[in-house]
Amino acid sequence: MLKDSYLVGLIGSGIGPSLSPALHEREAGRQGLRCLYRLLDLDTIGVPPEAVGELLRAARLLGFDGLNITHPCKRLVVEHLDALDPRAEALGAVNTVVFEGGRAVGHNTDVTGFAAAFARGLPDAPLERVVQLGAGGAGAAVAHATLTLGAERVTVVDALPERAADLAAALNRRFGPGRAAAAPPGRLPELLGAADGHGGLVHATPTGMAAHPGLPLPAGLLHPGLWVAEVVYRPLETELLRTARAAGCATLDGGGMAAFQAADAFRLFTGREPDSTRMLADLTELTGGAVGAPK
Repeated sequence: MLKDSYLVGLIGSGIGPSLSPALHEREAGRQGLRCLYRLLDLDTIGVPPEAVGELLRAARLLGFDGLNITHPCKRLVVEHLDALDPRAEALGAVNTVVFEGGRAVGHNTDVTGFAAAFARGLPDAPLERVVQLGAGGAGAAVAHATLTLGAERVTVVDALPERAADLAAALNRRFGPGRAAAAPPGRLPELLGAADGHGGLVHATPTGMAAHPGLPLPAGLLHPGLWVAEVVYRPLETELLRTARAAGCATLDGGGMAAFQAADAFRLFTGREPDSTRMLADLTELTGGAVGAPK
């Protein structure tokens, strides 16, 4: 049933700089709705990621309509839900939970968010060989999105080899044998060399976030024959993007994915159709940069 007032929030670690509250509250205001968006930061509350189930139950008791879920809880939250949307079930990762009819239902808007941002920002990028750093919750979503966009092969690299292998196996089950592979970080020089002129790098780890500064790989591995797509959007200008542009790479920041996934989550929370173009403009204004444009 449609309402005119909503209480939603975000569970994650180091989420103080998140722009989700502003994105949701601004769009709600334009539609004549009242939306209160609250941050449930694990670091501030002082609880481990495994406490996501307790936070979920507390939010439901307090009358929340839904929650966004981010690092490091996108996989951990799954076991605490009553049902999963087919896309979230295929991914094994959830970034949006809707409380409806006494049930907590998990969804994943990262897939559609990344696909929309990539198609808009790097429409002509070659997709023969894609190397992806990160096999966590966000990594699962963007790998699915990249293959949906037409990538011939995605090689997933993660510090945890078994996690990369599990994701590659899931991708091959969904998209067909040989579409995905797993590799250790030590193979990055070889993989990025082979992608020269044929593909690029998708970064899907927390490295580069305000709470996790730094580069996720040696700067010398970047070269002009690669494009680089970032998932991190706070800050919008990560060290990886600066280094990649200096190396001559076409780049895509994480702002477009953030705006488009927020628009999809807004639709799930409220039952109303968001204006994703306006929400992208909001993110541009809030970050002071040209969001989602190739550079």
